[in-house]
Amino acid sequence: MRVSIKDIAKAAGVSHPTVSRALSDSPLISAATKARIQRLAQEMGYSPNALARGLVTRQTYSVGVVVTTIADPFVAEIVQGIETTAHDHGYTVILCNSGAEPQREIAAVEMLRSKRVDGVIVTSSRVGALYLEHLERIGAPVVLINNHNEQSGRYTFSVEVDNQHGGWLATGHLIQLGHQRISYVTGPANSSSDLDRQAGYRHALIEAGIEPDAALIIPGNGRPDGGERALEILLSLANPPTAVFCYNDMTAIGLIAAARRRGISIPKDLSVVGFDDIVFASYFEPPLTTVAQPKAEMGRLAMHMLLSLITAREDNGEEISNRVVQGELIVRASTRKLCKRVERRDK
Repeated sequence: MRVSIKDIAKAAGVSHPTVSRALSDSPLISAATKARIQRLAQEMGYSPNALARGLVTRQTYSVGVVVTTIADPFVAEIVQGIETTAHDHGYTVILCNSGAEPQREIAAVEMLRSKRVDGVIVTSSRVGALYLEHLERIGAPVVLINNHNEQSGRYTFSVEVDNQHGGWLATGHLIQLGHQRISYVTGPANSSSDLDRQAGYRHALIEAGIEPDAALIIPGNGRPDGGERALEILLSLANPPTAVFCYNDMTAIGLIAAARRRGISIPKDLSVVGFDDIVFASYFEPPLTTVAQPKAEMGRLAMHMLLSLITAREDNGEEISNRVVQGELIVRASTRKLCKRVERRDK
């Protein structure tokens, strides 16, 4: 027989509303009472009816997540954090891929709203400030991951790593190893995280008394093929770099693979730093030096923030603000101290 809230209330010796509040993680009851009721509900095999809950709360208990591509290991770890937290709070997740195309991203958010999801999380958005204004107007709680939202509105907030500091860490590491000719391979167009990482790169160079060279800023796309193309451009320079900081690990992996095909030794001939610390970074050859983002934690933070925004529509008075987390430099075998300039085999 299906266990009801009434059954739990009788077993716990509390009222029906108290059980409802405990199971919805309401702040209106004590943590001890909440934990006792939730534990009892689990022991009794209680399973909430999403449709019934929705009729009472006018919620669907579903959230939408828009990603550039689930094939990206960075994105996959973020989604894992989102899904775990959503499941713990009784929510289902609808996942959409935008293919890193702004119009597909916009269409995905509009579709999710038409499905009456309670909120949306967007990772690495490719759209600009005008779209943020549009998100605010449609009244859907939205959390952006790894995007600026400096003017948070009522419903739109963000969770991001300190990309500028991360860029500074990566470049500073190379400078400490004696490198001065340091290239930066950029990320996708319209990426605020790319602009911030590039700003950190420039700041570290200037701080060390090194004049940034525009010729060493190489366009990329955040994918391995972008790293491959970047290497060809770097090798064509009259005075190529001794080290490269890549927008992300996928770019770095593509660049290193192309270098190996050219007979260029990493890090003997060229030091390389990535960004993200995807699961493959430590298994790649050589293991990749990178700036780690707390990816699963960012997913959890974003989902908790979205839940708070959903609850805030009921005017519970909770203060919500943007969150910035710190990256960590992970030094592995793709970087080394510069001893002398080594002639590259670029023929």
